[in-house]
Amino acid sequence: MASELELDKALSELKRITGITLEVKAKTPEELELALTQVHCLCLAYKEKYNKNHFLQTLMTDGIPSYDIFERASRLHIDAEVPRVLFLVETKGPIDDTIMEVLKNLFPSQSKTYLVSMGERNLVILRPLKTSETPADIDRLAHMIVDTLNMEALTRVQTAYSGTVETLMDLSAAYRETSLALKVGKLFYSEQTIFPYNQLGIGRLIYQLPVTICENFLKEIFGGEVPRTFDEETTATINKFFQNNLNIAETSRQLHMHRNTLIYRLEQIERRTGLDIRRFEDAMTFKIATMVINYLQTERNS
Repeated sequence: MASELELDKALSELKRITGITLEVKAKTPEELELALTQVHCLCLAYKEKYNKNHFLQTLMTDGIPSYDIFERASRLHIDAEVPRVLFLVETKGPIDDTIMEVLKNLFPSQSKTYLVSMGERNLVILRPLKTSETPADIDRLAHMIVDTLNMEALTRVQTAYSGTVETLMDLSAAYRETSLALKVGKLFYSEQTIFPYNQLGIGRLIYQLPVTICENFLKEIFGGEVPRTFDEETTATINKFFQNNLNIAETSRQLHMHRNTLIYRLEQIERRTGLDIRRFEDAMTFKIATMVINYLQTERNS
């Protein structure tokens, strides 16, 4: 049964979102339960009718039936059939007033862009697409969001973005698509800050594989002893070697390292893993295996 404390909290919430102060007196537990239900209904009705943020948030999480979307959007004066792009921004710390102010300056109200909170550190930017905009323009816009927040809000962010959201009916699927891009990007390409929905590469495939298949793959490559993660220096060496397309001379130059020292490190990796990453086939196998190891570690930690 409902308690008076629950009713007080509900009345406080009603006052916060509507400015209406109500005094409710209930003589029996049944009356208290009924009053609490009615106050909750008032809060929900107000949010649905007057709060665009709540409507879009609920829409992205599949909380609104498809037959009801256009009617609610019309009540909130949201054009349901304008093509849009969805940016999902994740900040290192909680989203504060400074971050919101920077984004509001970047996307003023006349741009018809909606900023929708999706959690303590996640925010959706739903922006209309211009007729002439290309995928390259959207990518530049994503970089502008990241760079502006880095410089003006002094916060590190990572951003994923969707394809074209033709109508609000497609918003839920676009949010799932972009959430996946952010998860895959952070896991497999953590050094990057921008994760387009259609450029996840093999990371998308690995992320959707069952754990047992990943474990069997690692056993096949390494036998009974799967190597743990490498130290920071070795990891940096491997990444630079791959970035330079297995070019020893260019890698040693960029790392300010003698050629023989680099070769020694690569041989150490071969002794540890059985893979000579100077060879293309072994390098490809090593790259996939390390991505699978990272994926499994994340799954176990979660």
